[in-house]
Amino acid sequence: MSGVPAAQPLTLDGITHSYGGALALDNVTLEIKGGELLALLGPSGCGKTTLLRIVAGFIEQGNGKVVIGDRPIDTLPPSRREIGIVFQNYALFPHMTVAQNIAYGLAARGESRAVQAARVEEMLAIVQMTGFADRKPKQLSGGQQQRVALARALAIRPRILLLDEPFAALDKNLRLDMQIEIKRLQRQFALTAIMVTHDQDEAMAIADRIAVMNRGRIEQLGTPVQIYDEPASLFVNGFIGSSNLVDGSVEAAVEGGYRVALATGARWTVPSRQRLEPGAPVIVSVRPEQMILADEGGEERFPVTLKLSLPIGGELIHDVTAADGASFKVALPRRPGAAVASGGPAFCGLAEHARPSLFPKS
Repeated sequence: MSGVPAAQPLTLDGITHSYGGALALDNVTLEIKGGELLALLGPSGCGKTTLLRIVAGFIEQGNGKVVIGDRPIDTLPPSRREIGIVFQNYALFPHMTVAQNIAYGLAARGESRAVQAARVEEMLAIVQMTGFADRKPKQLSGGQQQRVALARALAIRPRILLLDEPFAALDKNLRLDMQIEIKRLQRQFALTAIMVTHDQDEAMAIADRIAVMNRGRIEQLGTPVQIYDEPASLFVNGFIGSSNLVDGSVEAAVEGGYRVALATGARWTVPSRQRLEPGAPVIVSVRPEQMILADEGGEERFPVTLKLSLPIGGELIHDVTAADGASFKVALPRRPGAAVASGGPAFCGLAEHARPSLFPKS
């Protein structure tokens, strides 16, 4: 793959944008490392797609700078930014063959027919579609169309790759295949990439880092493990994964965190770097897979009644209710004897590996 440019960092500095007076992006600053795949994750309307379009050059931001390497690109049209884009709906030209679609960007840049033909052949081999050059998009499956769209984006030797909801139009089985494929190619080409998605599983699966967005701002930036295990806010905690929330109050500071008295009657030691006073009301969050059900109680456990158990994949999801009426979901491995009889009493507590999160209660 001669001619592949070195991985370039991408800097977004103070990006602000409004639509008719409504603030869509509020002073967003991001530094994306060369060769990194960053996911912009958030609900509809959070500003992630607007940010992607500003990088692509489809929207001119109100304030701020976009820099690739050490080169500002704000004044450049999309065709001169050396950016490859994979759209949610593939955006293949139906009247063109696969080869013509892949060569489209090269032709627009004035590359010779010989260069176009060689690059198309190379891209077809890379996306494992040799032999499909003369087919039309309507003759391809959704996964094959996505591969062609990816080949077209890579054919121009982009410095940055933008992925706009790339798996949204694929069924569940194809999504996993394409996640693996995109991650493989991103690493193979040493590309700096941004992926927009509202699907937390997609972001957790292939991103090196995740920027969780809310109301035009970045709530948290970190690795998938950091985002999942150490959410910076209740919003991030609720948006990433499933969690159980329980009220409590700080009893005392301990090494690395606090001893918290829960409304359920149990007492947990919760890691935290926040500064809290004894008696401060808090909310404790714990993931379903970080909880256990036991036959015996204790200071760190509380009595519950099992309402329902659902087998989901390799887990049993137990719906339990505490004495104060609070509901909890407990995820346990599916194995003989793991289930508790419906309606039966049990005790709920933290698993040995649990890392609950602590948030001040406003």
